[in-house]
Amino acid sequence: MEGYGAPRPLRRISTGRPVPGASDPPHSLRPVAAVLALLSSLLWGGADFVGGTVSRRRAAVVVVGASQLVGLIAALVVAVAAGATDAPLDYLPWAIGAGLAGLVGLVAYYSALATGTMGIVAPIAALGVVVPVLVGLGRGERPATVQMVGIALGILGIVLASGPELSGRATPRPLLLAGVAAVGFGLALLFIAEGSSTSTLMTLVAMRVVSVAVTAAAVAVRGRSEARGLTPRDLSVISLVGLADVGANLTFGLASTRADWSIVSVLGSLYPVATVLLARFVQAERLTKVQVVGVTVAMLGVLCIASR
Repeated sequence: MEGYGAPRPLRRISTGRPVPGASDPPHSLRPVAAVLALLSSLLWGGADFVGGTVSRRRAAVVVVGASQLVGLIAALVVAVAAGATDAPLDYLPWAIGAGLAGLVGLVAYYSALATGTMGIVAPIAALGVVVPVLVGLGRGERPATVQMVGIALGILGIVLASGPELSGRATPRPLLLAGVAAVGFGLALLFIAEGSSTSTLMTLVAMRVVSVAVTAAAVAVRGRSEARGLTPRDLSVISLVGLADVGANLTFGLASTRADWSIVSVLGSLYPVATVLLARFVQAERLTKVQVVGVTVAMLGVLCIASR
């Protein structure tokens, strides 16, 4: 995979569409990359919004496993239809890593939410975006100064939009789980971006094969009674979560092939903003002052990032 700090030749991904390279101006953010990354945030935010209720009634491992199974079926259908199944296997190690990291992150996040306070858990988990940003910068990416300001504002806005309880108290367990979730989410973004340089669709298929296999084994070990309690309503909600999640993975993976990771990772991690806005306009929940500030700061960050 070519270094992101140097001009890249024109190449093609498994869908047959050309990926821009040397003709792009330095530090430019192609509009399609920005739209794809922001769309992934909207889809991830929607998945969190819809899946939040069922995760309080059912075991986290069951919710994650069932939603990943739905995502696997959807990704496989699209991959077969697009003729992506014959892609080179360079994506496979990254897909396996993404599947394991994302699975650990999701289970840790849902478990932390079940035992801790949302206002403490969510902001910590949202810091996972720092992982791909640091790796991207370490690989030689050099965003323009205004974009670096946008990256910093975006990360700050993500944390504030999560509704941090600055005076809240928490036991060590949910804090530790939230930290694990942050690392898992950050590594998953990083590995998806790496695998997408070969095939975005097959990266998604392989990572979900891994996550479904692991969660199926976990459910088998813990007993099938947890899965038997799922109602048709639970299954419909979980299906929506799975489709939104795989859609977010797909749009983020495509965005990562069109712009610097340090930029698209921030745009793709604005899902806490999407979640709180959905809660405000769909369920008429009132935003705290900190969340309003967070949404505003995040939007300013997006404007700075997209200004070049």
